[in-house]
Parts: sequence; C-alpha cells; structure tokens
Amino acid sequence: MSDVHQLFLDLLQHSVNVHASDLHLAAETEPFMRLHGKLQPFRPDKLTAQVLEEMAQAIMHQRQYQLFQEKFTMDLAYALPSGVRFRINVFRERGRVGMAIRRLDDKFRTMEELHVPPQVAGFADLRDGLVLVTGPTGSGKTTTLATLIHQINQTRAAHIITIEDPLEYQHRNLISLVRQRELHSDVLSFADAVRAALREDPDVILVGEMRDLETIRAAITAAETGHLVFSTLHTGDCAGALDRMIGVFPAEEQQSVRQQLSMVMRAVIAQRLLPTSDGLGRVPAMEILKVTTAVAHLIRTGKPQQIYSSIETGSAEGMQTFEQSLADLLVSGLVNREDAFRMARDPKILESRLRNFSPNGNPRNTPRDGHSPRRTH
Repeated sequence: MSDVHQLFLDLLQHSVNVHASDLHLAAETEPFMRLHGKLQPFRPDKLTAQVLEEMAQAIMHQRQYQLFQEKFTMDLAYALPSGVRFRINVFRERGRVGMAIRRLDDKFRTMEELHVPPQVAGFADLRDGLVLVTGPTGSGKTTTLATLIHQINQTRAAHIITIEDPLEYQHRNLISLVRQRELHSDVLSFADAVRAALREDPDVILVGEMRDLETIRAAITAAETGHLVFSTLHTGDCAGALDRMIGVFPAEEQQSVRQQLSMVMRAVIAQRLLPTSDGLGRVPAMEILKVTTAVAHLIRTGKPQQIYSSIETGSAEGMQTFEQSLADLLVSGLVNREDAFRMARDPKILESRLRNFSPNGNPRNTPRDGHSPRRTH
C-alpha cells in the first residue's frame, strides 16, 4: 500500500473516531469535516493536487478511473478494513481532484430511532405504486428508503431489487430475497436496470435516483405493471416533486403522464435534517403527501398549487406540512426554536401551529385551523 493510500485511510479513520458525518478533501487546503451538521477544518496540513490525484487512482478500480477521466465525476462506495463504509463522490474543480465523503450507517435503525413519523412506516405495507422521497443532498433520503426496504425485508417474503449509485446500505436476506445492483459495476444506467428488473419477477424495486426522463418513464411503467417502486428526487417539497417529474417530459406527453401519475403515485415525502437540541445528532422534518382520490384528481387535472391545501387539511389521512412537522419536533424537545424557525418555509405558519399546542405539549381540542396537529413521537 502506498503512503498516499495510507494517508487516505488515516483521514477516514480519524473522521470515524470523532463521529463526523462527512469529510471534504480539496487541493491546497486542509481537510474539512462535518460534525453534527457543522463544517469545520480538522487538521492543519494541506493536501496537494498531486496527493489527491494519487488518492483517486488508489481507491478506484480501472473501469471507474477510466469513467472518471471521461466524465470528471465518479460515485463509489469504500470500506475501511474495520468494515466502516463510506460513499465517495470524486470530482474535479479548477482541473484538480476533490472529494466529498459521507460515512454510511453500519446498522439499520428503526423508524422510532430515526424519529420518522409512524405513518411513513405504513408505506412499506403497500403492494404497488410509486413512493418518492425528496429533498436536498444530505437530507437523509437514502436512510429513509433503506429503512423502508429493511422493514419489508423483515416482515414479508418479497423479491426486492435495488439499483443504486453507489450501494450505500447492504441488505442481507431475512424474510425477503434482496438483490442489490450498483451503477457502473453491475448496470450501465438506472433506466436500463429498471427495464431489466421487470423481467426478473420483482415485488419491490428501489431506484436510487430518478435523474432523467428515461429513468422516470421506466419507474412509472414499473409501478403501472403492479410493482412497488421507491425512488428519490432533488426537490424541496412534495408538489415540486410532482412538477419535476411531469416537467421533464415533452409538452405533448405531459397530460398522459399526469394521468399515469394520478393512478400510480401513492405518497411523496419531502424531508430535511435539523440538528438535535443537544447538538449530538440530527432529526428529519418531513412534509408528507398521501395520494387520496382528491389529490389524484389534482394531479390529473394539473393543479399542483392546490396540493399544499390538501396536505394542510389531510391530517386524518396521515398527511402533514413541513411546519406541522417542525412544530411537533419543537414541542417534543428534539430541536431548538432557532433552528426550527430558520428551517421553516413560513415562520408565521409555524408560530400558528405552535399556538395549537397547550402548555403541556398536547394538541388543543379546537385548534384554530380546524384540524388537530399530530405528535410524531
């Protein structure tokens, strides 16, 4: 093993020792880490461009490095000898190598441990349709989906196929049969892999990310043909996720896509992570949309602006707005007020939601907006 490769291992191990979630390496600057959501430098020594170039070659196999040279970016998984795993994005900036490295959980946690609202767990019981988890990079989408897949694996005999870039959580067969495929190592593209999966008797398909029209088209087809499909998008809210899916299609196809989505979409979760009030972790705030008959009509008739109103009034069906989620987290003591209000899309709505709780933290019997906020923990 070269000295450069050993330095890379030492940097990863140090990030593990201090419980950092992310490690950032760039040429001619010191390494940075993200600790409980805050980015900070953690050693004074700067990394040279040559050292980072050699690191990139050391951690990629030949095919990956060839693709990196062609596309200037590469996603891969990497494991320390101890078994601790990481997701690594290698890229170029100003002609030099940079790396964004995220530590992957080495064990599955329950929905309760993740502080995910209980209604989300119910999506694992669906038998068909499409479930999306959306949010910015680093918002915990992969963890939410992996936990749902693990729940299915624990509770029913299903054939589960995951298509990921890279493989982050490793599932072993429990009650289900789980097959995991990695982009560039096992499959050429998400779209090709989804189409191939349809010929392999799946019950559940996880598409790591819907990046392009062909992948979205293949995922919708899979859901239409009786499979349960989970996937992710990079959008800020539930209505935005639906707009994004429809908007990638040519104008002449968009009405038929609305019709398809109105029939196959089951739920959309939009999430973001907040630091916990004790500063020792992060918890998700979630907007949850369930596709009821009324919501399906809004999708089909192209009225996304009315979907938020359906979420606001849909608490009886398990829906919640982002501000409802923040209020629940605040009342439960999991996050502090400053972080919650900074994350809120509309602080006035959050303030209104908080007034619906009595001093003991329970929902009032007759809240101002006509429906009771629901505690998630």
